[in-house]
Amino acid sequence: MTPAQLSEALKAALVHAVDDGTFALDPAAIPATVHLERPRQREHGDWATNVAMQLAKKAGTNPRAFAEELARRLTSTEGIAAVEVAGPGFLNIRLEAAAAGELARSVVEQGSDYGQNETLSGVSVNLEFVSANPTGPLHIGGVRWAAVGDSLARVLQASGAAVTREYYFNDHGAQIDRFARSLLARALGKDAPEDGYGGQYIAEIAEQVVADALAAGEPDPRTLPEAAATEAFRARGVELMFGEIKQSMHDFGVDFDVYFHEDSLHESGAVDHAIARLRELGHIFEADGATWLRTTTFGDDRDRVIIRSNGEAAYIAGDIAYYLDKRERGFDRVVIMLGADHHGYIGRMMAICAAFGDTPGVNLEILIGQLVNLVKDGAPVRMSKRAGTVVTIDDLVEAVGVDAARYALARSSADSSIDLDLDLLSRATNENPVFYVQYAHARTVNVARNAAEAGVRREDGFDASLLDHPSEAVLLGQIAELPRVVAQAAELREPHRVARYLEELAGAYHKWYDQRRVAPFGDEEVSDVHRTRLWLNDATRQVLANGLGLLGVTAPERM
Repeated sequence: MTPAQLSEALKAALVHAVDDGTFALDPAAIPATVHLERPRQREHGDWATNVAMQLAKKAGTNPRAFAEELARRLTSTEGIAAVEVAGPGFLNIRLEAAAAGELARSVVEQGSDYGQNETLSGVSVNLEFVSANPTGPLHIGGVRWAAVGDSLARVLQASGAAVTREYYFNDHGAQIDRFARSLLARALGKDAPEDGYGGQYIAEIAEQVVADALAAGEPDPRTLPEAAATEAFRARGVELMFGEIKQSMHDFGVDFDVYFHEDSLHESGAVDHAIARLRELGHIFEADGATWLRTTTFGDDRDRVIIRSNGEAAYIAGDIAYYLDKRERGFDRVVIMLGADHHGYIGRMMAICAAFGDTPGVNLEILIGQLVNLVKDGAPVRMSKRAGTVVTIDDLVEAVGVDAARYALARSSADSSIDLDLDLLSRATNENPVFYVQYAHARTVNVARNAAEAGVRREDGFDASLLDHPSEAVLLGQIAELPRVVAQAAELREPHRVARYLEELAGAYHKWYDQRRVAPFGDEEVSDVHRTRLWLNDATRQVLANGLGLLGVTAPERM
């Protein structure tokens, strides 16, 4: 019996009790899905629910009496061994070994689909993450968003959402001008401007801009008038830098569906369109020669200038146009992932959302990620050899590899700062979380390989009642949790829950491995015990692979 089947059994018992008049309850109050959770103490059963405490008051009775009636009805359900009422009205449910063990076969048969759900079916999500300025290599903060953002996209998709991964390409504004001037200065053998960019990568890109121009038969950009030279280095330099960022992302396992150019908002008239729409809605006013958006109406701390008195668009004008563009492209929900220094961005963006008649927190969500600190040999790692001022994605991957980097960055809540110990992440020991989980997967493959050599084949038999050892009950319980974990990770936008779950599952598997054998020992005959345990072993392998896939981490067969 899967958790979903048990939830349906609980719901059916509630419906019958309402239909026969036992519970004076509006049928609409019965939840579509009765929530189940694993009891903290194994001896309390396989599953627990507080549904009686949720519904008793609406039914005009006390929670314990409600729970006792529900327990009486459940005890006759096939696959349920016992139902106990605890405390003020909790239901603790114990499954028969055969009912619990059936999950092993179900998981293997579902394969890569196991763990998926339809909670977000029909919802279209635009997920914008990373979006680093193309003025230098992607630094460690952006790398965290790459890992978390891509994992979140996978979790949302596993919950039925249609997700578009989007990168906002900041190719408009002062930072690009500083980048171009820095490239030109380096090409001319001069120091970077005071507000410019340094690092070896500037010299490399400047050299490439010159080489590309000469190879194409174009004039040496260093010999052009200053304005033309700056434009030449800007156009080609940004292209080269962004190409490098895209390649680094691809090598990290992250590819975007849309690369949206900020410049296009200004060139296409999208900014004027958005302002006109807000004017129609009555939220635009003129003052001091400038055009303003009255964001204080929607909780912002001050109104915002969107067109300055000199006629130039303020930065927020692009934000306004970009949000409206996403909504007009048909996305139900716009999710933006930003760095720790963007807290002040939230109020005005939520005001923009509300000004268009949308619901903040529903149509627009903003997730803020905190800092990442790297440690090696007990000391902070602060600078890249190439970038000069920051640690880049390539530095991290070179130090620990893609899998360890992605897993380590995705396994902690994004709203908390983290310290990554590069020495720990390089070790092939159980202290290294990604190794611990990947090793569990590799072990399941090895167990199956040894079983096959001993003549143990799944298709020759399965008897779920034979999975009656306490370690098997614990392992089955962990396997059963994946659908709930995925749905919760999607709902809360917290993919780190998948990583923490995998570590618990790996722990349960390692303990089971120490106590139960799949391949026969010595001259022992192959029996259904061995075959059924192989089903459980392979179910665990499938769940580990599915979970690692949600994090964009490989599931190795040998380690």
